Order: sequence, then C-alpha cells, then structure tokens
Amino acid sequence: MLKRLFLKNWKSFRYAELPLYPLTVLIGTNASGKSNLVEAFEFLRRTVDGYEIEAALAGDKILPPIRGGVSWAALKPEVEFTLKALVNGESKQVDYLYGITVETKRDAMILEEKITCREYQRDKKTMIFERDFVTSYIDSKDEREKILKISTHYKNARWTLPNNDKSVLTYFKNTYVLDNITEVNHVIGNLEKIYVFNPIPAKMRNYSHLSKCLDSDASNLAGVIAGLSARKQDEVEDTLSEYARGLPAGNILKVWAERVGRYASDAMLYCEEEWTNGQIQEVDARSMSDGTLRFIAIMTALLTIPEKSQLIIEDVDNGLHPSRAELLARMLHEIGRKREIDILVTTHNPALLDAFGDDIVPSVVVVHRDTATGESKLTRLKDIENLPKLMVSGALGQLTTEGAIEKSLAEEKVDTKKETKSK
Repeated sequence: MLKRLFLKNWKSFRYAELPLYPLTVLIGTNASGKSNLVEAFEFLRRTVDGYEIEAALAGDKILPPIRGGVSWAALKPEVEFTLKALVNGESKQVDYLYGITVETKRDAMILEEKITCREYQRDKKTMIFERDFVTSYIDSKDEREKILKISTHYKNARWTLPNNDKSVLTYFKNTYVLDNITEVNHVIGNLEKIYVFNPIPAKMRNYSHLSKCLDSDASNLAGVIAGLSARKQDEVEDTLSEYARGLPAGNILKVWAERVGRYASDAMLYCEEEWTNGQIQEVDARSMSDGTLRFIAIMTALLTIPEKSQLIIEDVDNGLHPSRAELLARMLHEIGRKREIDILVTTHNPALLDAFGDDIVPSVVVVHRDTATGESKLTRLKDIENLPKLMVSGALGQLTTEGAIEKSLAEEKVDTKKETKSK
C-alpha cells in the first residue's frame, strides 16, 4: 500500500509531501490545488498501465486528458516535474520508493525512473540504508535510447531499450527476462491498485454491459454488480441495502442489479423504496437521485476493488444532503477498515468534517496557496501551531466554513518572516 506521495514542480506544487492514512481527508479553498493532487495519482496509475507519456497527460481518443495536458503539467516556468510514491515493502522494515521525472518542454518524455529500497531499524523510522536497484534514464549520447540498470542481490544487468516514451515498468510487466524481480513486481502491484474514482450519475442511468472492473465514472455500475458470482453478488447487494436504507426520504429496502435482454449480457440497477403508508415502490437507476447513485457507486467501489487498494474520491459528498453526512462517514470508515482499503477524499462539506469526529484530525491535510508565489502547499492539520486554540472556538466544520484554518496558516507565515528578519 502507498505510504506517501512526493511532488516536485507538478502543476501548482513547487515541492510537497502527502502522508497517506487509512482515511486521508484533503480540505482547502477553491483553486488551492486539491484537484492537482488527485491528478498526480491518476498520472501514476496511467504510467503503470502502459500508456505513452504523452497520452497519459494529454489524453487520446479514449483516455480523457489531465487538465492542462502536457503544457501545464510542470509548474511554470519549469520544464520538467517529478512524482514519487513510497510503497510498503513485503516486511515492516522495508519500503520501496518509485520515482519518475518527465520533461515537458517539447513532446513529453521520461527523463528518469528509479526504484529505491529503504531499510529501517525496528522502530520503522530510523533508516539503515537506501539503495537504487532499478534505474532508467535517457542516454546522454543518443536521446533515442533508454538505459535500464538493475542491481539486486541476485541480478546485475544493463539493457539498452527503445525509447517509446512508456514507463520502464511496462517492460517489467511485458518482458519475460524481467518478470522475476519480486521487488519490482511488488511496486507495480501497488501502483496498479490506485483507483481515482469520479462517479457521474448521468452515466449510471443506462443499461450497462456485464463487467469485472468498475469504470472510474461508474458508468458500468449495474454491469459490475450483476457480473459478480452469485454468492458475491448477494453479499454486495446486502451491504448496499444496509447502508442505503434511510438515505432518501423513504426507506430503501433493497438495492440490486439484474441482468436484462435476450442474451442477459446487460444489466440495470434497481431499488425498492418503502413509504410511511406501507407502500413499496420499485424504481430503476433512471429515476434514482444523483446523490443516491453516487452513494451506491462509492459503496460498490469499496466492495469490489481489490483489498489493500488506494481509493481516491474527489468531492466525495457531492449531491448528498448534509443530514446524510454521518452515514457517509460511517460507511467509509467501516467498509474501508474491513477490506483494508486506504481512502483519500476531498471535501468542502462542514457537515461531513464534523461527522468524521475529532479522531480524523491527525489524518486531515490542508491544501493552500502561498499568497506571494501562488504555489500550492500541504500542511497537516495537526501541525498548525494555533490548532488547539482554533478547536476550542469551534468544530472542524465551522472552522472550515469561516476560513479560520487558512487565516491561521497565513498568520503563521507572517510571524515566521518577522522572526527571520529579526535574526
């Protein structure tokens, strides 16, 4: 699983480190850089999936672009960026750091990739040593060639690879000679478990083909549920029904997906609603509310993606009434913990922040802009010096609504400058 994300010259970030927790909550005003952070995860997932670097940024006929494409991938006026992901190793005292550096001044091109092994003492904090065991870079004499070096305890080798602008991880996935390096496979497996999820209700209302993997926009929601084995489908539908009960004004008794059509290759999502007069009404996805569909889609993602994955959801509460925030918070906590899925969400909703409770404070990261440079910054909520005083004055949701957190961060910066000048 991922432990930390590092960004250097990525979009609005000069340099930032994002610690990742079982449930990480990103807060910040509009245009603070939250979406830029989410897109860093999307880019990493696309590179490990084998997309050419140009398409990973600018999109193609099928793949939507990352906002700004190649031109705005690097912080202006820089012409390259670096992203790194720290991955849990097979043992508790080992981590792997994957890094990729991309040039953007012409056509996008990977300049360097590394996988570094970090070993720690028993306290899991003090590093004993750090060693690069996979390094890939552009040949300084011939930019058309890529050099790959591998140095492990059982293999030392050097290859010249065709520079096809794909991640070197693609070679490890598709080349027989390289497929037996356990550490690399471990890194690839964890990066492949990054899921950036943005359910779009309008795309969930149609019939969908039976599918094994949920699309990022949840357009195949019904097809994924109906395509499960009978036992797994019953389990998922029971859980969906349990949490969705009480979501609308009338209780939802049951949520299910059903195969339809002559060849039973498509599916539709249904639910049963009960009203106070005892009337039970069956409806399909075409008449469900946006909030209900998004809630069911998020639950389905949590219940069907592989365990020990990293699920990222922007504006997780979009379309949900504030009175249902507690239900959403409970669902994220309980299902995420049960299936060992790490969740990262962004939110502006004070009701949801309050619903998470005080226990969420160590896992809240504030995304904010430097008013002088415009660069995005990341600050853990618990690292704000004035936090105890702020928390006395109101709950986290209230502080967010009033802009008190950003104001406190700005004041801390001013105080730091004054102290520096006085010295």
